[in-house]
Amino acid sequence: MDIRPVRTEEDYETALRKIAALMETEPVEGTDEFDKLDVLVTLVEDYERRNHPIEAATPIETIKFHLERLGWSQAKLAREAGIQTSHLSAVLNGRRQLTLTQIRKLSATLDIPADRLIENPYADDSRQARA
Repeated sequence: MDIRPVRTEEDYETALRKIAALMETEPVEGTDEFDKLDVLVTLVEDYERRNHPIEAATPIETIKFHLERLGWSQAKLAREAGIQTSHLSAVLNGRRQLTLTQIRKLSATLDIPADRLIENPYADDSRQARA
């Protein structure tokens, strides 16, 4: 199998097809097929990072995702985290930011890293800069 750099969308699609074909064979670590798969995946990951970046979720998106994952209402999350329901509602509606205490409580309650709940003040600027 010929392995080439992934520079274009066509190269990317070709590499994905090769990866899919190799994965179907379930290569064993230490074989040439496994090494080819490893190199192709590395090339594709690098191309995706450069050309198809995924923006980090906002704190509001993160909380809403975990509410859905757990099947909880806002009221249940507020109770479980020990946060006033009205405060949580205001945060989820974008009218208020989380306090450090609320971040700590939500982090523990949702079992997620606190940094997922901290707003990046430069997020809008960086998104505009890439557009």
